[in-house]
Order: sequence, then C-alpha cells, then structure tokens
Amino acid sequence: MAALTEAQAEFANGRWLIWARPDQMPPPGDWLTWLMLGGRGAGKTRAGAEWVRGLALGLPPFASLPVARIALVGETFADVREVMIEGVSGLLRVHATGEQPDWQPTRRRLVWPNGAVAQAFSAEDPEGLRGPQFGAAWSDELAKWRHAEATWDMLQFGLRLGERPRQMVTTTPRPIPLLRRLIAAADTTITRATTRANRFNLASGFIERVVGRYAGTRLGRQELEGELIEDRADGLWQRHEIEAARVGLHPPLGRIVVAVDPPASKRSGICGIVAAGLGPDGIGYVIADATVTEVRPDQWAAAAIRLYRRFDADALVAEVNQGGDMVEAVLREVDATVPVTKVRATRGKWLRAEPVAALYAQGRVRHVGALAALEDELCDFGPDGLSAGRSPDRLDALVWAIAALMLGEGGEPRVRGL
Repeated sequence: MAALTEAQAEFANGRWLIWARPDQMPPPGDWLTWLMLGGRGAGKTRAGAEWVRGLALGLPPFASLPVARIALVGETFADVREVMIEGVSGLLRVHATGEQPDWQPTRRRLVWPNGAVAQAFSAEDPEGLRGPQFGAAWSDELAKWRHAEATWDMLQFGLRLGERPRQMVTTTPRPIPLLRRLIAAADTTITRATTRANRFNLASGFIERVVGRYAGTRLGRQELEGELIEDRADGLWQRHEIEAARVGLHPPLGRIVVAVDPPASKRSGICGIVAAGLGPDGIGYVIADATVTEVRPDQWAAAAIRLYRRFDADALVAEVNQGGDMVEAVLREVDATVPVTKVRATRGKWLRAEPVAALYAQGRVRHVGALAALEDELCDFGPDGLSAGRSPDRLDALVWAIAALMLGEGGEPRVRGL
C-alpha cells in the first residue's frame, strides 16, 4: 500500500468519528467519570485528546457547547507536555489546520481560538489544583501518580463549572486503592481497550514480538490487555512467586501425571484437568491446564485422556468424592487401558492445598508458559475454600497432580521403554 500524502494523512486524521473504535468514544449515560482502561499502545491518549478537542470546540457527540476551562493532569508536567499535548497522539496533533490551540508552555496552558483554555497540572503537586475551577478534566495514567489520592481529591473540588462537569481517566490499570474505588463507583462508566485492538497503528512486528513474549503473564495481562490484576492478601499463593518461577521450557520429565477434579453434577459443570511432571532436579513442572466447562461426563473424560496421551503420562489421578466409582467407570468407558488412580479428599480444600502452596513458596514448582486461568484461581483462593466466590476446580486438579508427584499422595509410575 502506498504511503499517504501529507494532505491525505491530515484528512484521515481529522475523521476521528469514522476511525475511532467504540471503546474510544464517550459512553452513553449520565456519568461523572469515564474510565478508559487499556494496554500499552491501545489508543488511550488519542481517545483522551479527541475528547478534550471535542469539548473545547463544542463538537457533538462530545459537547453541544464549548467547555471553557479544562484540566489536563498527568504524572508529571513533562508527561503532560510530551504525551498529552505534544505527543504523537496528543492535543496538538489531533486538530486540523486553523483550529489548533496555542500552546503556551511558560503558562502551562492551551488556548483555543474560541477562548477555551486547558491548563496543565502535575500529580507531583496536588496543591497546584487548589483554586482553579473547571468544567471538565482529562487525567492520564492515574495508576502511576505518586500522590494519587491527594491529587484526585483536589481535582474533584475544582470540577464545579457548568451544568454537568465531567472527567475522563485514561490509564493502564494497577491495583491501587483509588482505581479500585473508581471502578466500583456508581457514577463511573468503564471502557476497555487492548494493545492488540490498536495493532494497525503500531510498529510492524511489535504485536508478535512483545505480545508473544508476555501474553498470559501478569505483566502482559496488565500492560497489554489492560486487566486489573490483584491477589488476596490472605491467600496461599502470591502472583510474584509464580511469575518468578515461570519458565518457557521444561527439562526431560521422569514422571508425568494428569489430575482430574470432576464436576459435582453428573450432567454438566467445570472439570479441572491439569498435567504436571517431575524434573531430574526434583522440581515439579506444571505443563498444561486443559480444564473444560459445561460438558457431559464422557466429554470431560475424553479431554482428560487426550491430555494423558499427549504427554504420555504415567498415571491419571482422579478425585472420587463426588462421583465415587462412577468417575473411574466414565474414564474407562473412553479408554479402558489408562491406569486410573482414585484419590479421596479427607480434609478441607485449604488444608489440602497448604503443602502444595509451601512447595511454591520454596521455589520447588514451576509453571511452563502462562496458565492465566489457573493462576487466577490460585491467587484468589482464600481460607473459605473458594476462589472468586466459587469452587476452585483448576486449583483442586493442580493440588492432586503436585501431591501425586511430590508428596506421595496417589499415582505410581509405570516402566517406560526406551
């Protein structure tokens, strides 16, 4: 495709309402705060700059009349200037010739030809927001602000002009208290954007190189997918321990088991299916999570046996508390040659999981690649035996697999021919 001429590029750049994604447009409803959570390079800055432009010029659907005074708040003054104002997607770039505001760096403000003014503020100086008043505000990368609470409070006191003062927040999420409160607030409307959604505006190869490396990890889910990732303070597993022990490949494994936590219902439900192996270094390697949802018994049994065959496992360990002999019978209907080891839980989930979590804390268990859904269950598992308010099926299967490999609880190795 031939490169656009300067005139063509300016024409396309000015047609934001045509090119914008739905998550980059102001949401409907009577909201006070529009919170745009997004990954790196997801188009958050462009969305914020276009929103401010629309307000200052009184352009539908952003505003019916110009908003006279607007606050621009960033982590530092340098961030406001270099990203929000002068950046490649900043305010000076999104205006067509003839409508651009005058950037007055010494006064830290933009002035539009119609008289609208946007003032720049730094989250390093919350007191700088004491006194000025606004009809709108754009806050960028709030989750990085050094004095987030104090700066946000001062900004709220200044939002007092016009009939309906509003604010937009663009940020890659981090689990800070202020962001949690904003997400939970009734007057907040949230849109979400991923890095991949903006791939056509990113450098060639960036998606494959960066997303391929970090996809599914905590850092990738936060910085690329725009997810708010949190751990339970009272949990057995901590995400930083899992991340620190993650590996891309595993060594030759001397013993492999597939563990199954069947659903409580005979008709359908979630069946936890996890494979793990023991390395020559005595380290346990979690190599796959093949958990299935809302399937019949014959379907989850087939999924478990496929994983068993895929890794040429030594044993298939199945919890039989819920189904008793039916669990083994269902597995044998699919493949009667698979050695099934039945295990029965005699203790609560928390007590059963503690020895396995201790192995993680000692650095004796590694995850091979990213196992996002399993890791979410581990890090949200609490003393009540629940994860995210429900039974942790993936976690249960993991516990049985690691226990069979490293704690001598079920599963005997078979002789492998060479």
